[in-house]
Amino acid sequence: MDTITLGNVEITRVVELPTKGLARDFIFPDVGIEHWRAHEHWLAPEFLDPAADEIRTMIQSWLIRSEGRTILIDTGIGNGRERPAMPVFHQLNTDYLGNLAAAGVRPEDVDTVICTHVHGDHVGWNTHRVDGAWRPTFPNAEYVISRADFDYWNPANGHRTRSGDRNANVFEDSVAPVHEAGQTVLWEGDHHDIGGGLRIELAPGHTPGSAVVWLGSGTDRAVFAGDLLHSPLQIVEPDCCPCFDEDEAAARVSRRRVLEEAADRGALLFPAHFPGPGGAEVRREGSRFTVKEWAAWR
Repeated sequence: MDTITLGNVEITRVVELPTKGLARDFIFPDVGIEHWRAHEHWLAPEFLDPAADEIRTMIQSWLIRSEGRTILIDTGIGNGRERPAMPVFHQLNTDYLGNLAAAGVRPEDVDTVICTHVHGDHVGWNTHRVDGAWRPTFPNAEYVISRADFDYWNPANGHRTRSGDRNANVFEDSVAPVHEAGQTVLWEGDHHDIGGGLRIELAPGHTPGSAVVWLGSGTDRAVFAGDLLHSPLQIVEPDCCPCFDEDEAAARVSRRRVLEEAADRGALLFPAHFPGPGGAEVRREGSRFTVKEWAAWR
């Protein structure tokens, strides 16, 4: 089990789906192959499989133990979901809760679930099946979700989204049940304090309510960046966008801002889907950025 300690806070990576290759031209259809070739020498083989022309990615959560609290950032895809437009997510049967138990955490131990945004691979284990109905997986937790994303993805509001059917059924089976159970905290504005050294800040673009989670403990800093980046390529070329961004222009602004702040604060950057080291310390190089050091787990 990968664990790292920052100040007085312990961070554990909880994997739902191990490293998998996805077609590069599906994930980044508008990013030319020349960008990947220019950085192939350090992206391969951990983050890029040039022979298969695939991006290497994984589905994981970040488990935070801080000041006696147990906090989970993003909850993966979930089991038994109807995701016909996303075959990788469709009708999974993984041992995610077993992996959480291996980290020493039962569902009832979780105090707070933070959803960086409402996409099917970030909110799935919010719920599980009980007697044929979707019920909150974490019975004692508050689920922190941005009001902007809650409203945007709520089918009752009839929004037309860039992602089309890729997010079908997600709100109904993974968000509405925890809201109906009275366990959601729908935050508004540009930030929301979680406690335990955590603060969630709006970083729109990927979705209207996409957010990042800043952690501070002593002199150590980290930022859990959700889907602000899908590949380390976007550290060195932050204008590159995946097909999943609802508003690419806003996503570029958010990505640059968070990378600048991470570099200036010396914060470890933990995007949601990086395999291997999972996170990195970044530094500025003119208008771009580079990896100063990869995260070191124990």
